[in-house]
Amino acid sequence: MKIRMATDVGGTFTDVVYCGVDESTGEMIAVKSEKAHTTPSAFERGVLDAIEKTGKNYSDIDFLAHGSTVVINAITKRKGVKTALITTRGFRDILEIGRGNRPDFFNLRFEKQPPFVPRHLRKEVTERLNFTGEVLTPLAVEELADIVAALKKENVEAIAVCFLHAYANNSHEKAAVDELRRLWPEVSVIASHQVSREWREYERVNTTVISAFVHPIAASYLTNMEAALQNAAFDGAFYVMRSNGGIDTSHSVKNNPVSIVESGPASGVLGAAVLGKILDIDNVIAFDIGGTTAKCSLIENGMVSITSRYMVEKDECSAGYPITTPVVDIVEIGNGGGSIGWVDDFGKLHIGPKSAGAFPGPVAYGKGGVAPTTTDANLLLGRINPKYFVDGEIEADMDAVNNAFSKLGGTIGLSAEEAARGVIRIANNNMANALKLISINRGHDPRDYTMIAFGGGGALHATSLARDLSIPTVIIPAHSAVFSAWGMLMLDLRRDFIQTLPTAVTDEAAPRLSEKFISLGAEAIAAYEAEGIDAARVYFERFVDMRYEGQDHTVRIPLEGAALDGVDIPVLLDRFHAAYEREYGYRLHLDAEILNIVLIAYATIDKPQLSEIAPCSDLANAIKGEREVDFEEFGLHMATIYDRDRLGAGIDFTGPAVIEEAGGTTVVFPGEKLSVDRFGNLHITLREKRS
Repeated sequence: MKIRMATDVGGTFTDVVYCGVDESTGEMIAVKSEKAHTTPSAFERGVLDAIEKTGKNYSDIDFLAHGSTVVINAITKRKGVKTALITTRGFRDILEIGRGNRPDFFNLRFEKQPPFVPRHLRKEVTERLNFTGEVLTPLAVEELADIVAALKKENVEAIAVCFLHAYANNSHEKAAVDELRRLWPEVSVIASHQVSREWREYERVNTTVISAFVHPIAASYLTNMEAALQNAAFDGAFYVMRSNGGIDTSHSVKNNPVSIVESGPASGVLGAAVLGKILDIDNVIAFDIGGTTAKCSLIENGMVSITSRYMVEKDECSAGYPITTPVVDIVEIGNGGGSIGWVDDFGKLHIGPKSAGAFPGPVAYGKGGVAPTTTDANLLLGRINPKYFVDGEIEADMDAVNNAFSKLGGTIGLSAEEAARGVIRIANNNMANALKLISINRGHDPRDYTMIAFGGGGALHATSLARDLSIPTVIIPAHSAVFSAWGMLMLDLRRDFIQTLPTAVTDEAAPRLSEKFISLGAEAIAAYEAEGIDAARVYFERFVDMRYEGQDHTVRIPLEGAALDGVDIPVLLDRFHAAYEREYGYRLHLDAEILNIVLIAYATIDKPQLSEIAPCSDLANAIKGEREVDFEEFGLHMATIYDRDRLGAGIDFTGPAVIEEAGGTTVVFPGEKLSVDRFGNLHITLREKRS
């Protein structure tokens, strides 16, 4: 029997999910998971450690999908390589000028964040196109020789090439890249048309520079991963999770490393969308709590929201760095199981964003951590079993946990238990605010949605958050602690082709749009076929980014059907007005225009089918015992403790209860009703759903 496997590298743990697949039915057989500590010094080591814990032979694995944080870590920690920029003469400073947006507007000592390429490494070359792609000044290829000589003296390792209006005509960039590779074969070179074909010069330049900055790191990491797998006798298909919500070949990702900037979190959201479809639930709020961060995203009518306006390091004091690449629209905050509780100079209690990480980890690990975390608070309040901690591998050091919270609480006049309760409440409040950002703040009513909660801490906090937002039902999926890795098993290959094409929305525009969609479709098929993927497996989704004339930002509108022709202009306009009104609360009596056309090219791969669990009528077999648990505003209760592995399909009961499983704990508050579906997912009902 062949094994299908997926690995997800998080800030604290590296997860692996694997299953056998019945080749005659495609059904998953014995889905299992393992965790290993993430190894930041060499991420691939943690991945191999997790795979080896499964006890499976590498030769039996025919499919391996991988999500990684290597790119985002290299960006935020400035662990990329020395990078240069070659751009159109007169535009070397666009990277530094940037935008005038200042979140810290009234700070008279505001300092703009430095660009990834200093000025002396930003070089200019003679060439010029206009906004339609027409050549105004030919490329002076001969100027590149002196530029290369200067950059060699600076020990540059990567070069970003970004010319003005290359989104409309990439011929100059292609010629420059060819010449650079001829003059200097060893250097890494990335051009803007390889990573972004959207206008906005600053955003496109910055995206290209950051992609070049991490290119050697990502390429080396993936190459090392492939080599390690091959040395271990793995000869199956190796795929990498992209930020756009699809997997792709390692070869394709190496050519565009910035496309995996949010690799791991995206797979959990897409997994939630897949599970929602299986359970016939269209509107889902995906909520993921890991060891370092909490992440959430909204899925409407089965569609995951994708944005190409991603920002790195944006906060209340910094405008951040824009990356124009398709990314699942996720709100992320620094609150996870490892987030540290601390008191500021004014006696105010805070949680995060600093995390204890994998080492030393929470105080309960007994590895030298002294600052109490959210996980420690859940232990102290009885929600996590100290004798079944980290899958039973560690017996929690509860004396150290008590001492840590006594010290924290003592600084503000609280007992250890009160301090732990405060940590949980503040963490929940921070997470609830993140959930509001992707729902209420965007015109969506949480009462119309079902929350699917996952990650190591998702099931601990989900119902508290759902109660705050009046979300009627929470689903804790099977294998929730490693759900992001599970999501990778259920995805097709995906590549996004986005082309800026300013077009007035008139009947005369339909042929032009159709022609461009056909062209992009042919390009997508050719790219897949070049990597040995049959064109018969390719299918498409089409969108357009639209706005009212004179406005800056756009809304993305789907075009029905997979065919690449026949754009229906009146229907398109109706959808735009409705979508705009839902997003902003009103519509305008202005002409609309299309800014970008978007073609998403999928290539199907064989995916396993969910297997059903056996029914069980005797709930007593699943009971492990009782213990006192603190349920926040509901007070202390004796809660029944259940073994999730023994909860059969069709079982239901009412809280207070705690369900324990390897890698996670589910808290069911008093009065909440829990049932188990035929796939082993836990459904917790807080209130009746709106009709």
